[in-house]
Amino acid sequence: MLILDTCAIIFDSLDPGRLSKKAATSISQADDSGTLSCCDISLWEIAMLVSKKRLDPGTDSQNFIKLVFAARNIAVLPITPEIAARSAQPGFCPHGDPADRIIAASALLHKAKLVTSDNKLATVAGVQVVW
Repeated sequence: MLILDTCAIIFDSLDPGRLSKKAATSISQADDSGTLSCCDISLWEIAMLVSKKRLDPGTDSQNFIKLVFAARNIAVLPITPEIAARSAQPGFCPHGDPADRIIAASALLHKAKLVTSDNKLATVAGVQVVW
């Protein structure tokens, strides 16, 4: 399984040139094999970015997210009790952002690789980052 961080979803959809070669290749392979996923909180993050006008996908957030899913075979992973508990543990993740903590915990507990350009997520023990 390969989990896309929110930034990876956005880059892949709107500006693929911002992805590293390794990230782009991994995304294509996971898409082809049906093992591409994202965390449910990434959908909320995208909607918030569009709402705050920090992201302009050329359409509203709901339509943009639907277009992302039409373009890629992405499974949405829910927050489970285990993910919630792990993400809240002190010292688990150097990130103060709750969404990034949930994404890191999801990657760890699903034993999945995480596509992200976020250097803080790369320091979480046990999380395998692709970039």
